[in-house]
Amino acid sequence: MRHPGFLGHHRSMAKESTQTRATTLTVLVVDDHAVVRTGLKLLLNAEDEIEVVGEAGNGDEAILRAKLLEPDIVLLDVVMPGKSGIETAAELRQMLPQTKVLMLSMQDDPQYVREAFGVGASGYVLKEAADTELVAAVREVARGGRYVHPELGARLAAAEAQARAEAESDPLSDREREVLRLLALGHTNQEIAKMLYISVRTAETHRAHIMQKLRLSTRAELVRYALEHGLLADAA
Repeated sequence: MRHPGFLGHHRSMAKESTQTRATTLTVLVVDDHAVVRTGLKLLLNAEDEIEVVGEAGNGDEAILRAKLLEPDIVLLDVVMPGKSGIETAAELRQMLPQTKVLMLSMQDDPQYVREAFGVGASGYVLKEAADTELVAAVREVARGGRYVHPELGARLAAAEAQARAEAESDPLSDREREVLRLLALGHTNQEIAKMLYISVRTAETHRAHIMQKLRLSTRAELVRYALEHGLLADAA
C-alpha cells in the first residue's frame, strides 16, 4: 500500500508539470535554410518558457506541421521557394486564428511589413537583428502585441504618412482620373462607358465619386480642375 504522502507528492509534481506546460510558448520555425533553422532553435530553446516544437522548410510543409502541432507562434521566413511567407501567413491565420505569426526576413522594405500585417501577421523581425530581438518579439507577440524592428517601424510610419499626404493632395484613383479627363473633354457617360469598357452605371458612379471627392458641382469646375492638374495635356 502506498503511503498517502507518496500520492500527495506525485499530485504536487503533476500540478507543477501542468503549470509549466501551460506557461510554455510553443514555436514552429519555418525557413528554407536548415542552418538558419538550427540557429533559431538554439536561440529560442535557450529560454525557459519557449519551446520549439517543430520546423519546416517551405510554406506547404509549414501548413501541414502547423495543423498537426497547433503552436502558439509560427516563426516564418518571408522569402521562400514556392509559396511565399506572405501567402503562407494568410493561410495560417485563416486555418489557425489562435496561432500568432511572426515574420522573419532579410527584406527591410516597408512594403513587405505592410503586406505581412495586412494578412494578419503580428510581428516582423529582421534576420540581421534576430539574435538580439527575436526573443523579445516572441514574447510581445505571445502577449497579443505587435512587434516590428524599431528602425523599420519608423520607416513604415514615414511611408504611410507620405502615402496619406499624396492621397490628400490627389484623392482620385487612376480610373477616376481617366474618367475625369474624358468628362472634361466633353464626353457623355454613355461614351465614357463604351471607351473604357465599363457599364454606364459604373461611369455614373465614377463621376459622382469624383464630384464628391473634389467638392465640385459643375462641368466647368471639372474642366478647370483637369486643366490645373495637367490631365488634358496629352489631349489632341
